[in-house]
Amino acid sequence: MPLANFPLRHHARYADSPITRRAPFAWPEGRGLAVYVALNLEQYAFGEGLVEDLVPGIPGPDVLNNSWREYGNRVGAWRLLELFKSLALPLSLLVNSALYETCGPLLAAFRAHGADFAAHGRTNSEHQADLPEDGERALIDEVTRTIAGHEGRHPGGWLSPWIAETAITPDLLREAGYGYVLDWCMDDQPVWLATRDGGRILSVPYPQELNDSAAIIGRHMGARDFADMVIDQFEEMRLQAREQPLVMGISLHSMIAGQPHRIRHLRRALAHIAAQREHCWITTAGAIAEHAARHID
Repeated sequence: MPLANFPLRHHARYADSPITRRAPFAWPEGRGLAVYVALNLEQYAFGEGLVEDLVPGIPGPDVLNNSWREYGNRVGAWRLLELFKSLALPLSLLVNSALYETCGPLLAAFRAHGADFAAHGRTNSEHQADLPEDGERALIDEVTRTIAGHEGRHPGGWLSPWIAETAITPDLLREAGYGYVLDWCMDDQPVWLATRDGGRILSVPYPQELNDSAAIIGRHMGARDFADMVIDQFEEMRLQAREQPLVMGISLHSMIAGQPHRIRHLRRALAHIAAQREHCWITTAGAIAEHAARHID
């Protein structure tokens, strides 16, 4: 039977909206480009569940890949923290809540730096895409209570592990008190997502191209090329942002970007951006969401 006889399924979260035909708004002080760096801090189970591997999987216990992942929280994240401090860069910290049991001093150090904490599920050894509604709601509630209990406030935003949602994840996040979600990569501006209660939750652009996991682990890009890509993205978006406000995100993972040879090139890219702080808004995903919620219809 011809495909035309079958209507294409649509998520119905947002309507088509060409970016060149939208109502104008502005970032603080009239800046055109908002830039944020998101650092993913993740906790994995040893030898089970989902994995981010450096090399093709090895029969368990797979010490190589497990210990490479653990390097991120033991070493890489600490080196990255020093880099962010040296450049006086604000930071969005995307946190697996299981880290509070295993890496408390690390989270305390980022807290002292003033990082903006957002929820990144419980652990990246699991995803939520196959959970029933009650199970997904319970997971979101557990993660939210854990982070709020340590940080003293509700995390404003959520990034699903592996960007894996159910059909009702945005609905459950809004019902749990979240203001924004980072899972959707369809735009360079924040976009409202409709929810089942007649309300809405904000989608803040999160990069899947400018993402060290996708670029370096997935596409085998070198550290020098990734840094060049960050700079090229920044310079091109600065030009585009003369016409309308845009968001540029950079996604990093502590076991990837935190390797010394990659930090050396990442420092060059972030220093290039930091040197232009008078001409763009270097901020956090949470601050972008708060501003956009007040100015985007």
